Amino acid sequence: MLSDYFSLALGNLKHRGVRSWLTMLGIFIGIAAVVSLISLGQGLETAITGQFSTLSVDKLVVQSASTSFGPPGSFAVRKLNEHDVDLIKSIQGVKDVIPRLLRISKIEYNKIASFGYLGSLPDNQEQADIVYESMNVKVASGRLMEPDDYGKVVLGSNYVKSDVFGKPLRVGSKIKIQDKEFEVIGILKESSSFQINLVIIMTEKDMKDLLNIGDETDMIVVLVTDKNRINDIATNIENKMRKDRNEKVGEEDFSVQSPEKALGAVNTILNIINLIVSGIAAISLLVGGIGIMNTMYTSVLERTKEIGVMKAVGGQNKDILSIFLIESSLLGLVGGIVGALIGLGLAFVASIGANAALGVTIMTVQISWPLLLASVGFSLVIGLFSGILPAIQASKLNIVDAIRK
Repeated sequence: MLSDYFSLALGNLKHRGVRSWLTMLGIFIGIAAVVSLISLGQGLETAITGQFSTLSVDKLVVQSASTSFGPPGSFAVRKLNEHDVDLIKSIQGVKDVIPRLLRISKIEYNKIASFGYLGSLPDNQEQADIVYESMNVKVASGRLMEPDDYGKVVLGSNYVKSDVFGKPLRVGSKIKIQDKEFEVIGILKESSSFQINLVIIMTEKDMKDLLNIGDETDMIVVLVTDKNRINDIATNIENKMRKDRNEKVGEEDFSVQSPEKALGAVNTILNIINLIVSGIAAISLLVGGIGIMNTMYTSVLERTKEIGVMKAVGGQNKDILSIFLIESSLLGLVGGIVGALIGLGLAFVASIGANAALGVTIMTVQISWPLLLASVGFSLVIGLFSGILPAIQASKLNIVDAIRK
């Protein structure tokens, strides 16, 4: 008997053709939005974690709050300097302080000019090792920079793969940075951080001479003695620098970032995006449910005589109710399946597009079967509940009145 109900319901849906697909449009959009967002979520989380790979659990980063980078250097209302470095060194719990320069400069190779991201290497070998360790970099060819490698640079993996300069750079190649020639002595392996893949590492002395940099620094990496006290030490640094600069709370022209705080800020943004997309999905599902209900009411009106005939030949109210509920449930089920497939497709397209734009593979799509099953199940429930009232109306039709229409 149940199989007969399904056969009859499927036949009715096929008969309505385009109308059935249009009815499911809201379900498509809602489920596709949810599936695509959450499927990308894990990959996005991995990508973001990769971008913070240069921050270890025992390190803090101090920057000018208004620092921005652009060719051929950086801009900040008040730059950090050697005085700030000494001030941070004097704080209890600070193990070491490493000032770093990060700039954007003109790069030229093969008679083609572009802009590259420069990162300085400290002139102290111990600090240089700490920088390499925190960046978690390895060489694909050549070797890493040493503090006395003047006139030389190490390139991120993106310069090998990209055709920015018409042909890839290799170990031994000569490139011009701000019209001065440097020798490439190493190429880094591809990293999960696109910043590292785009970096050009040179000695701090070369960078200062090249860009005419005086008593200033763009970033101060702070190593702490006890990682369990990192937040307390960050607070102490903020308080001491605020007092030294005579600034009020909330009006600082610098920032002290811990890995936890940095990831927390990004996760807050992601959560807001999730809420917005979930709201859009909820509205789409509501519209889809209303569409199913409207279609089922229309179906009841169109098939009133058919319902009367079914009752006349022995069909009971429960039989009519079951047929209409199965129809509305199938609309929700098919809408959920198609929406889930569309959502996965959108997620893969977004992932491919993001990786192509960044020039590295950092965005991946994580297929979650529980998510897919839950999405399809939820759309099935939407369809079922949307069909309850029309189904009840159909089952309560009077036989004589139904046949007359």
